[in-house]
Amino acid sequence: MKVNYLFTDRYGGVSKGFYESFNLALHVGDNKNNVLKNREILRRRVGEKELIFMEQIHSDKIEIVEHDKKRYICDALITDREDIALCVMVADCIPILMFDEKKGVIAAIHSGRKGTFLDIAKKCADKMVQTFGCSAQNIKAIFGPSIKSCCYEIGYEIVDIVLKKYGEKYLKDRRYLDIASINRDSLIRLGLREENIAISAICTCCSERYFSYRREKQTGRFVGVIWREER
Repeated sequence: MKVNYLFTDRYGGVSKGFYESFNLALHVGDNKNNVLKNREILRRRVGEKELIFMEQIHSDKIEIVEHDKKRYICDALITDREDIALCVMVADCIPILMFDEKKGVIAAIHSGRKGTFLDIAKKCADKMVQTFGCSAQNIKAIFGPSIKSCCYEIGYEIVDIVLKKYGEKYLKDRRYLDIASINRDSLIRLGLREENIAISAICTCCSERYFSYRREKQTGRFVGVIWREER
């Protein structure tokens, strides 16, 4: 069994204006037909797999994709199906893709500040262990481009939460938050190997190659997508 994954950027699609050009979200004000065309472009890139998107709500809700279903209102998806590709949409939040090649299980996770504080990545990995018999030591996690501590300034109330819950090491200059490291350390505490966690160095707020809500407000969404297939 082989696992494939990719992270899109903002190029290669048909959307216009604020959403130029490869916006994959239907909920941000873009022309629906353009978004559907972009999704078809993505579907061809992943080998004609059916794309499964979430209606993301900044929660810790996790759904297992077993049978065909129209709506997934959640922030993490898990499956062992070969006929689909799991997608997570972002524009600063962390798109986390996880997989256990030995068990043939894949997951896509939306982890912004709220999801991070709710431990969604750790809960998703634990669900892979509890539901599918995965071993934490075999799970690999890939963090895609997201906003980094160079740009993620937070208010004093959030600073207080971080200091009380996690400690000062996740803050830069006591006002910029490093949510990727919080997620990474949470997964390591569950039992994932540090060498099995890869974190993109790209800051979406700094790089105009990616959509960024913090930088642009009205903007599109890029995706992390993961799928499995037999070798």
